[in-house]
Amino acid sequence: MALTAHAPTARLALVGDRSSAVRSHVRVPGLLDSLARHDGLVVEPYWIPTEDAELPGALDGFDGVWLLPGSPYRSEAGALAAVRAAREGGVPFLGTCGGFQHALLEYARSVCGLDDAAHAEVAPEAAAPLISPLACSLVGHEGPVTVVPGTLAARLLGADRTVERYHCSYALDPAYEDVLRAHGLRFSGADEAGGLRIVELPDHPFFLGTLFQPELAGDGTRAHPLIRALAEAAVRHAALRTATQ
Repeated sequence: MALTAHAPTARLALVGDRSSAVRSHVRVPGLLDSLARHDGLVVEPYWIPTEDAELPGALDGFDGVWLLPGSPYRSEAGALAAVRAAREGGVPFLGTCGGFQHALLEYARSVCGLDDAAHAEVAPEAAAPLISPLACSLVGHEGPVTVVPGTLAARLLGADRTVERYHCSYALDPAYEDVLRAHGLRFSGADEAGGLRIVELPDHPFFLGTLFQPELAGDGTRAHPLIRALAEAAVRHAALRTATQ
């Protein structure tokens, strides 16, 4: 479906515990405004605290879900509920940093049957957490990511290599890569050491997670291609939702 000047306004759920101390949270409103000014992509953002995301039906009627950084979230269950609602409902989803980690955690528990899958930041006592501490923290780090040709990420980025910014200390334990792949997840980007940095769900209209934070790219005046793509997907979803009402 082509986007037009008359495309409807999309309702975008920004799931996370909003804080002025989280640089990502401060940047996002300006990036969404720039999409409206420069690209005609109008998305109406609604901040959803993770405790609220846990409530039944909390994300009904939204055209996109962005699970933002800021972990540990006040409600891990709420963060996971947001991922599941978007994944099962076919709603465009982007998870960045903590959102990437929790997208993997939700998939491991709900799809792969790994009921005990844990995040070491929340459950440091876990013997083999799915999301484990990085050997070297990526807080404040910038580095290259190699993108797999033919993937959604490659199409959106228009390149097989990108340089991105991070602010995290946890990532997927490599021991779980094979089981996640076997159940349908596609890892479409990795760093120079092979650490997985982008994940997508091929059978979903738009489901993307990045360990890096695209919202930190540039000077904050123009949105990263992945953020623009989320907005495009949300506007398409809004058009389809409006057409069927």
